[in-house]
Amino acid sequence: MTHKWFLLYATRNFPQASIIKGMLEENSVPVMVVNKQDSSYLNFGDIEVYVPVLLKDIARHLVDRGLLN
Repeated sequence: MTHKWFLLYATRNFPQASIIKGMLEENSVPVMVVNKQDSSYLNFGDIEVYVPVLLKDIARHLVDRGLLN
């Protein structure tokens, strides 16, 4: 099954992206993380967290709830 992906979240903080990925996976939301950071200069580029378009509203709710804690 092929998903159309939605950019849910972008950050320069790799641990934050990992936490979001783990939280979504714990809630059965497929996640794809794309690291677009420059390997020499970590302040250039983002780490992007993608979810299937069909699950974007659920994923947004989970992330919003998780970031408020």
